[in-house]
Amino acid sequence: MRRQLHLLLLLLLLLAALLLYALAVGEWNPIKDVRDPHVKEIGEFAVAEFNKDPRHGADLQFQSVIKGETQVVSGTNYRLILAARDPAGVENYEALVWEKPWEHFKQLKSFNPVKDV
Repeated sequence: MRRQLHLLLLLLLLLAALLLYALAVGEWNPIKDVRDPHVKEIGEFAVAEFNKDPRHGADLQFQSVIKGETQVVSGTNYRLILAARDPAGVENYEALVWEKPWEHFKQLKSFNPVKDV
């Protein structure tokens, strides 16, 4: 009887852990240190990819990451508010980058100007 109780308790703990993990996946979480070198690398990647698209005719220069969030998916989504310089001055943009580091994969999903930060 005591062994069955221990197994039941172990099963309940395992289910609780799985539930907490499932709740965390897909949730956006603020980036605590936007000066982290990897976060900066993601921001620089976003600007470089945006510049590659000839439809924009832009030559933005990455300045800094202002704030951001991450989301665990099959990899990590980074939603960054970043500052970039163009000939008219510094503007803010929202970039969404999907990264799968184990595959050395990054993809710019969106890049749009923002007015209010």
